[in-house]
Amino acid sequence: MFQSTALCGSKSEIYPALVATARGLLAGETDRIANAANFCALIFHALPDLNWAGFYFFDGVELVVGPFQGKPACVRIALGRGVCGTAAVSRRTLLVADVAAFPGHIPCDADSRSELVVPLLAGDRLIGVFDVDAPLLERFDGDDQVGLEALCRVFMQALYPQLAEFAAGESR
Repeated sequence: MFQSTALCGSKSEIYPALVATARGLLAGETDRIANAANFCALIFHALPDLNWAGFYFFDGVELVVGPFQGKPACVRIALGRGVCGTAAVSRRTLLVADVAAFPGHIPCDADSRSELVVPLLAGDRLIGVFDVDAPLLERFDGDDQVGLEALCRVFMQALYPQLAEFAAGESR
């Protein structure tokens, strides 16, 4: 079914290949947990230099850890707290080159040095965030942001195929 191999090439080659793989992996499945688990595994094993990749889902009050790959994580994150909580409240992707310089950063894994968090929205409704951490400073750049946002649209389209914004591939 799926071969777990790291992709080679430039980011402009890797991300479109990952998007195509994610579409195939999630096709026809609408279960959030099943899709989130496979999505995390795909990202964690395909992208180099990650030490965590996973979801925090909004339960109506706070973000609660969902499927992930990496070391054990913080279980609950208040809205507006840390990189994940801030991305959830702002509803904008946050790319943090040095987490030590981010006010209120929550150090779930002391090895994490940089982070990228994509909010997951169904229309105006917050579903959660997708978070990737790296043990390297400045691991993520604009290409990673665009690529991970595209991947998150695939994830959201699998869960909410009726929403035209995901089907059309429009960005938030």
